[in-house]
Amino acid sequence: MRLRHIEIFQAIRQTGSISAAAQLLHVSQPAVSKVLQHAELQLGFPLFLRVRGKLQPTPEALLLEREVEKVSESLQGVQRLAESLRRSPGHRLRIGSTPALALSLLPPVISEWTRRYPDISCELASAHSRELVQNLLMRELDVALTFKLPDHPGLQARALAHGVLVALAPRGYWPDESEGVALALHELADAPLIGLSNADPLFARLDSYLKTIEPPPRISIAVQTYSLARAMVESGAGLAVIDPFTALGASPASTLIRPLSPALPITLYAVTRADEAPAHTLEGLLELFAERAGEQLQRLQGGNS
Repeated sequence: MRLRHIEIFQAIRQTGSISAAAQLLHVSQPAVSKVLQHAELQLGFPLFLRVRGKLQPTPEALLLEREVEKVSESLQGVQRLAESLRRSPGHRLRIGSTPALALSLLPPVISEWTRRYPDISCELASAHSRELVQNLLMRELDVALTFKLPDHPGLQARALAHGVLVALAPRGYWPDESEGVALALHELADAPLIGLSNADPLFARLDSYLKTIEPPPRISIAVQTYSLARAMVESGAGLAVIDPFTALGASPASTLIRPLSPALPITLYAVTRADEAPAHTLEGLLELFAERAGEQLQRLQGGNS
């Protein structure tokens, strides 16, 4: 099938008739009929049958539709990339981050950065690490903040800060004097733990970490973001092992933070494309991210001393 065949096929599937497909594509009805006939002739089987006045896909067409959707998604990707390439240099800085960082570190840093440089504009996005990688490769982002080191040759990562995962619990679960005291791994035995979705980049590491505990923690709730895990802890639903930036945003009146022992280290990365020089405005922003991340981690260490 050619691209024009696919376009006509999808238009008919969407509208249910040749006339409506023609209106959708802003072409004549005979033009749609001619392309459809050519596609069916080339394929060697019909794509649609007329049933009660509407065109219904044949079984073969339904099987083809799955592959056609993949081609359409690829074409949309090409269009998105072309739009990104048309952007003029310095148009704006497009920044992406994981949901945890979007709610904890990103807002204060961007607020300070825009105060320092009022003529600079930026566009912010939040997504999981896998999607951030795709957005960077499609040139829809200039930089992405994530806890996951990318393994794509077209990307490069710069470490901004190093920390450790921490345990967050509702006040009253542990004595108040245990605030900041290292939490031995065995203390999570049989604990009501808020789990992480296997889409999380730290899931595998945390999962293997927890598998050494007997009896294992009780996980009846799993979430996809650290911020949601924090909210569940604040509601009293259980404990969570999350990144320190998200934990520091929890209400100290209702939660208590303890580092894990042995520690489970994490790194905050700024990821950019490897084939181009970063925007001249980006260096100052990354320095500010590193500075503010370090300050937040120092707060946590200060509270633990």
